[in-house]
Amino acid sequence: MSDFIGRSKELQTLTAEWDSTQSGFVPIYGRRRVGKSELILRFLQDKPALYYVGKRAPEELQLREFLQVAATVVDEPLLATYPASGWADAIDAVLARRRQGEKLVLALDEFQWIVEASPELPSILQERWDRDWQHSGNVLLILCGSYVGFMEREVLGHKSPLFGRRTAQILLRPFDYREAGAFHPNYSLVDRARTYFLCGGVPFYLRRFSQRQSFEINLTHQLLDEHAALHREPDFLLREELRETESYYAVLLAIADGYKKASDIARVSGIPPGSLPYYLKQLTELGYVARRYPLTGGDRNPRSVRYDLDDPLLRFWFRFVFPQQSQIRRLGPERAFSERIKPQLEAYLGQCFERLCREALPWIYEREGVQAAYEIGEFWSKQVQIDVVGWCADGWTDLGECKWGTVKSAAGLERELAQKVENYPNPRNATLGQRVFTRRPRPGKSDRSSSTLWHSLEDLYV
Repeated sequence: MSDFIGRSKELQTLTAEWDSTQSGFVPIYGRRRVGKSELILRFLQDKPALYYVGKRAPEELQLREFLQVAATVVDEPLLATYPASGWADAIDAVLARRRQGEKLVLALDEFQWIVEASPELPSILQERWDRDWQHSGNVLLILCGSYVGFMEREVLGHKSPLFGRRTAQILLRPFDYREAGAFHPNYSLVDRARTYFLCGGVPFYLRRFSQRQSFEINLTHQLLDEHAALHREPDFLLREELRETESYYAVLLAIADGYKKASDIARVSGIPPGSLPYYLKQLTELGYVARRYPLTGGDRNPRSVRYDLDDPLLRFWFRFVFPQQSQIRRLGPERAFSERIKPQLEAYLGQCFERLCREALPWIYEREGVQAAYEIGEFWSKQVQIDVVGWCADGWTDLGECKWGTVKSAAGLERELAQKVENYPNPRNATLGQRVFTRRPRPGKSDRSSSTLWHSLEDLYV
């Protein structure tokens, strides 16, 4: 764990709950591979704790494994063979055998799988919390799950037996692009960005990219080699979480291929329009797909919604790897990269750069001292596509153009953006600003008469 990176705020939250004289209940949830278990284990290093990872298995098997883990934690070997009649009996048996007055962390990871075999468990925990734990001050309950929709419904939702009892909660998100850069401090900013475009902020993926090798070699070896850990990672993720994976694959392939409207996704995937919302909802709850609207500051039109692959690895995999698996296997990783991927890679990275620029705008606002509330997105219509829109409550709207490739004419790019500004609807009569985001600093001498602000990667990674 010496290479543990970030998560200081989350560790502070857990430490505060542990140091409190009151008992604590902290749900931790977020998409798979984001580092939830690593966070919990880091926190538990020096504390008396019972950490159990659930699995898709019958209740009897899980109870037996839970008691085996507990026997070691409380140093009671006979507890491993305790004939528990259910989770209530098992939990009571464990807590009765801990040291007198000792505070214990009870951490149940992959909680959704435990509940799948034992649907009564949330009610059992609620009853124990209300009857004893919240008054005793000697329990810190952590429930961790990867299925965001399940955790929001069955743990945090108002219909859950546990509703209103949490003392804190942690929605663990992938690292932002700046934090992700800490995994490869020896990389250039360009390669940090390119690695983020493929791995996102997911620690498991970032660690697979060695900074002793170039971005291209990492991509080739980690994603195109059929024996590499990431080559079939999306396949494993989806099969672990979902049934009827063929239908989900059809949806994801359609989105990755550029079909973003529900009607187009249904047509290309072959899924009936009436059934498509179900699949999109599941993928959204898992954090793999996102709904997007053109941002204007006005009302959102449901007919304008687009769906996008929100997970960088899945986005790349369904765009380049899954549709070409036979070719990749036939050609081998190196030739597959040079012949099938490299010719299209820069254009693809340019689309990814637009996402990074939208993600960077809040940091820019913070540096500039913008105090007003804001919303960040993009805009599209039949007339115009605008890469970055920053909608501020103080009456200012930023419109931005992103250019990953070489900028041949700074003035030309500014004129192009100015034309787009003219086609942007302005329903609240906002003051419109202009920004240009590029990989390298503005070429040529700065035009002092221009009101356009330029931001390079150096600005974004400050």
